Amino acid sequence: MAIDRHKCYTCGKGVTFGNAVSHANNKTRRTWKPNLQVARILIDGKVTRIKVCTRCLHANKIRRAPRGAAAIAAVAAK
Repeated sequence: MAIDRHKCYTCGKGVTFGNAVSHANNKTRRTWKPNLQVARILIDGKVTRIKVCTRCLHANKIRRAPRGAAAIAAVAAK
């Protein structure tokens, strides 16, 4: 599965659109992007890289994959 560019894997939070308003009340279009971090997780015994927002990381909505082949094999065997 490909990593989605600006979307959280867990909650689906994505880009928000709106206006940047200057002091002179000029309005131009702008975007707000979520704070996404790349995390390694285990999916069906394989390590996969996904993008997760920092709110989901802080709330422990995902479980990161351990480092090292021996640790991954031990977790996958459970």
